[in-house]
Amino acid sequence: MAKTKTAFFCTECGNETARWQGQCPGCGEWNTLAEEMKAPVRKGRSAAPSRASGRPATAPARLSSVEPGATIRWSTGIRELDFVLGGGVVPGSLILLGGEPGIGKSTLLLQVAARLEIAGHSTLYVSGEESAAQVRLRADRLGGGAGEVIFLAETGLTAIVQRATELEPDILVVDSIQTTYADELDGAPGNVTQVRECAARLQRFAKETGTAVFLVGHVTKGGTVAGPRTLEHIVDTVLYFEGSRSLDHRVLRANKNRFGGVDEIGVFRMVADGLEAVESPSELFLGERVEGVSGAAVVCTLEGTRPLLVEVQALCSKSAYGAPQRVTTGFDRQRLALLLAVLEKRAGLVFGDQDVFLNAVGGVRLGEPAADAGVAAALASGLLDRSIASDAVFIGEIGLEGELRAVSQLERRLSEAERLGFRTAYVPARTRAVSDLTLVRAATIGELLEAL
Repeated sequence: MAKTKTAFFCTECGNETARWQGQCPGCGEWNTLAEEMKAPVRKGRSAAPSRASGRPATAPARLSSVEPGATIRWSTGIRELDFVLGGGVVPGSLILLGGEPGIGKSTLLLQVAARLEIAGHSTLYVSGEESAAQVRLRADRLGGGAGEVIFLAETGLTAIVQRATELEPDILVVDSIQTTYADELDGAPGNVTQVRECAARLQRFAKETGTAVFLVGHVTKGGTVAGPRTLEHIVDTVLYFEGSRSLDHRVLRANKNRFGGVDEIGVFRMVADGLEAVESPSELFLGERVEGVSGAAVVCTLEGTRPLLVEVQALCSKSAYGAPQRVTTGFDRQRLALLLAVLEKRAGLVFGDQDVFLNAVGGVRLGEPAADAGVAAALASGLLDRSIASDAVFIGEIGLEGELRAVSQLERRLSEAERLGFRTAYVPARTRAVSDLTLVRAATIGELLEAL
């Protein structure tokens, strides 16, 4: 009896090695090699893939001779999703939607399928995790034409492609890619080989037929889609659903988009009949502010092309242990340590005996340096126990010398702050922005705190 061949695959980059190693030779990551069955090699597969698929080989041409053409997009009927996608769904695209269990991935895609079905675009919803009766209950709760969506309970890739070829849908939803498997490949569904091969075949199906394919992907503890990292390279768009299931709002973020901008976000609210788009995300995150309390400041960050106002809260208390705590939620811990060092060195504020807790309200992640000025103001306010005016917003990056640096698209940030009723903006001194707001310019963190 012939021995089944196995190999070791990297769960990050998909690199194959003959034996186990502590470090992947392809991407350099540690402890990412997993033993799996080796995929069989089919004759003629590597010779001419375009001819094997029945399509004629394309001839090379100069880019100047190629007609640009206009990109066709189908509106999903959900404004926030269309905004994140860059205007709508592009025919023939492959879209990956990742997120934690229960955050609303299946609910959103069933709503999308229902809206597109009403708009005249045929849809096929394939689920390998739920039965038809379970999805029917969700469709009844959502309403809005969700019951008209064609449903298929299947996990075999060959059967899925066959049914999709027969029905010729405009939209194909596969929930999820980790439960889909190819018959000719060994190994359980969800392993590196299965996920990579199934995604590659669905990509070929999307490009050859013009069907827009949505893939649902489970995430790991690290927050990335489970499976090889090459999965994100195969697809055209990668969307992540962020937020806590204990909150009623969700943030949809585009980490990759070949047909639009990256880092765009859409905000949704979970209600009884599904997910609804939030018209003004800034108003949502600022809706429960308490005035007159120390340690609170409002920052204006830029998510893609959308300015977003978020409240930052800082709490400083006398440390009861030898090493003071540094706890952050929604803000990088190393960046907090840098700002604390700058405040001590350049502004004379001592945090060495203080436990510092920093929170970005609403589960938002502040990754842009433009939030530095607001975070520093909140930290100083919390330490000195002096409140900041509720109609003030802070915009600016802080350097190691304590200087306030200019940020991009300041006029757009100020316009959003003015729309929400703010009157004063603390900005870097070298900016030349013009606004109806009262602009308080500061060159250093010391000048900023003195102005406050």
